[in-house]
Amino acid sequence: MAIQVTFASKTGKQIGGALSEPPGSTRAGGVVVVQEWWGLSDYIRSTCDRFAEAGFVALAPDLFHGKTPKTVEEAGQLMTALDKKNAVDEIASAVAFLKSQPRCNGKVAVVGFCMGGALTLASARYADGISAAVPFYGVPELPMDEYAKVRVPILAHFAKKDEWAKASVAEEIQKRVQAGGGRMELFVYDAGHAFMRDTDPHVHDAPAARLAWDRTITFLKTHLV
Repeated sequence: MAIQVTFASKTGKQIGGALSEPPGSTRAGGVVVVQEWWGLSDYIRSTCDRFAEAGFVALAPDLFHGKTPKTVEEAGQLMTALDKKNAVDEIASAVAFLKSQPRCNGKVAVVGFCMGGALTLASARYADGISAAVPFYGVPELPMDEYAKVRVPILAHFAKKDEWAKASVAEEIQKRVQAGGGRMELFVYDAGHAFMRDTDPHVHDAPAARLAWDRTITFLKTHLV
């Protein structure tokens, strides 16, 4: 079960987070789990636990610093107000913190959902020390030319019925990454936005979520072992 931890950002500010470790005592790959616009929610904490059960050390940094929105309006306001560059810096700090943990083998991936998916793609471009990136249905506001500079292997999951994080945009990002010599595998599911969120029956799509999860675990084992 995830425990509460704190770690220092590049500026020295203390950041809270949820940390889950796998069973046993051997060293394992690390996964930074980047939140949706709902903050460090029960869903994100449980996702850390799922990664731990799969054999990884997982950390979800609290990018909203204790704020937990209760409505869509509040969540949208917090996401809009979020300093995206600073958030990427805090994700990089979370990567460094994970690498310092005794259970981590020194290889860390970033996995994010919705807003966190966008920040994961941005981190693949700008954050140091990442071994792999797995964005779920999120597109950052980056110039398309920036994607040609990405050198981190990416596994991206998007949905056909998603008007926010459009699969067509993800396909263009993939073209730019590959044109620059990078590696990006893209899967598009017959589902809607936030199909992984198993705490919300209105959006959860069990078949798509199960397939995306299995692909993610296989990908992470390839790059973090």
